[in-house]
Amino acid sequence: MTNKILCVDDEPKILEAFERQLRKHFEVYTAPGPEKGLEAIAESGPFAVVVSDLRMPGMNGIEFLSRVRQTSPDTVRIMLTGDADLGAAMTAVNEGKIFQFLTKPCPGDMLSRALEAALEQHRLITAERELLERTLQSSIGTLIEILSLVNPTAFSRTHRIRRYVRHMAGQMKLADLWQYELAATLSQIGCVVVPPHAEVGHKLLAKIPRLEKVAQMVALQRSVWNGKDTADPVMIGAHLLRVALDFDEQMQQGKLLGEAMVYLRGRGEYSPKFIDALRQLQVEDARSQIRLVRLAEWKRTCFRKPAFFSCPRVRKSPSPPSPGSTASNRCSVSPSPSA
Repeated sequence: MTNKILCVDDEPKILEAFERQLRKHFEVYTAPGPEKGLEAIAESGPFAVVVSDLRMPGMNGIEFLSRVRQTSPDTVRIMLTGDADLGAAMTAVNEGKIFQFLTKPCPGDMLSRALEAALEQHRLITAERELLERTLQSSIGTLIEILSLVNPTAFSRTHRIRRYVRHMAGQMKLADLWQYELAATLSQIGCVVVPPHAEVGHKLLAKIPRLEKVAQMVALQRSVWNGKDTADPVMIGAHLLRVALDFDEQMQQGKLLGEAMVYLRGRGEYSPKFIDALRQLQVEDARSQIRLVRLAEWKRTCFRKPAFFSCPRVRKSPSPPSPGSTASNRCSVSPSPSA
């Protein structure tokens, strides 16, 4: 957790005064203007608190703090200015989500109290995010463990689906790759019931914070492409799953890569862009025996910080299926009623 404070002003004397007043009690950095401020955040960030003047040439404080919020959402933002205009203050609070709006001249003790309060606010924000991340990891780990116990074959299949989805998303240069990888990892959660059903997976995932979009992707994983391109990440994720699942079925039947690609194109149910993204995939021998992934190894690799949502590949386990596991290498999740 950082306690660094960045002060941004276009007047060098103001910045010198900041350093004199605050350096004994705070870790203070200064930047002469908004452009230099953004450079400081990129090179020396993140900062716990950013204090900015309102009136600066080229980019005013409202625009600057709005950009700070986009690049560093956990940073607490304070506006300090000699302009006491109420309209400017309201705009700063609404657009920049300002924590406090202070006017010049600001007494040193008042500024210090404001910075202490801002640092405490940053500690609260960081603690809440870390708690949410731990809760998220624990919830996902529990679901994966249940799947591995109830249906080892479906659990093993998620490794292949995730690999295909990661490859397609990477080839298509999609943003927020973690959502698509996580949707692939959890795509078979509906296999914990008999018969398997995607709606079960959706209901389980929808109750977990931050997984609302992932839950919708899982629910719609059997939906058919409507022939139109979309920017909706939920529909993109659902179609990634559909292509990956049907491609995997073909490969598990012993088809060659080219044969599987021809089959997918011939059905006309998939976006050509998604199928093209599979073209460079180096497919392992799909005619080999079912691969079972050790649960302990899966959890150890998938929940290693800081790349929680970018799990490395899990090695192939030489162990044969346990006596109680299913002999089939498919777990066909039924589509959601809403799909």
